[in-house]
Amino acid sequence: MANSLIMSLTALVALVPAAVLPLRRGRERPDLLFWAAVAVAVAGPAAYSLVQLGGAWQTGLSAALWVSIAASMAFFALLALVTREAWRLRPLLLPYLILLGVLATVWRHVPGREGLAAAPDAWLSAHIALSVATYGLCTLAAMAAVAAVLQERALKRKRPTALTRALPSVSDASLLEVRLLGVSEAVLALGIATGMARQFLSSGRLLVFDHKTLLAILAFALIAVLLILHRRSGLRGQSAARLILLAYLLLTLAYLGVKFVTDVLIG
Repeated sequence: MANSLIMSLTALVALVPAAVLPLRRGRERPDLLFWAAVAVAVAGPAAYSLVQLGGAWQTGLSAALWVSIAASMAFFALLALVTREAWRLRPLLLPYLILLGVLATVWRHVPGREGLAAAPDAWLSAHIALSVATYGLCTLAAMAAVAAVLQERALKRKRPTALTRALPSVSDASLLEVRLLGVSEAVLALGIATGMARQFLSSGRLLVFDHKTLLAILAFALIAVLLILHRRSGLRGQSAARLILLAYLLLTLAYLGVKFVTDVLIG
């Protein structure tokens, strides 16, 4: 128990340097210190997640939270590397991930109600990996949506703040959210397909409409509608942000909410 607490706190502390970087002024592009802090923020949660898994997928809420944090940080690092303004999402992303890390630390002792005694089969492994990737990508899309809304409000009020000055511009944030949603939709489609394939091989049925499946399908449909509306009418701003955050809420309920109910409230 003590080792688990120490490792969880270590992973949590690993996120802090990247979180406090936005407090530094006069920086218009990522520097060596930024990348060093991001590398630590990726390595800490990732290492702890690997230790927690220990060769078998763990279904507990704490493990799911840390895997989500690790995936979100890894995708953020990759996005910051290949996209010009993506690194500016850090003032929103890092505090949010730290909050998730605090919750994961608090609930680290809560066991999952469903355990996998051995490593999952290939279909389940692919489904889990795609689900985690979808959640990480949608986390970044949600942060981009929030950034766009904050920037729009600051422009309307003509009162920029220290936070909005550190965030991407409205156009950059909107572009990021649409691109991230497009990739998320493709990955989510593969995740649903692999889940259906495994379900068919194990039971002969393509779909079992439990809470997770229903919420994931609703999120998929909502993202599809948003992307279509954006393509046809240029939907953006607060209207698009509301739909993005609703889709993210559905995925959160599917991936983490069900675990919270079964492990913490019921368990």
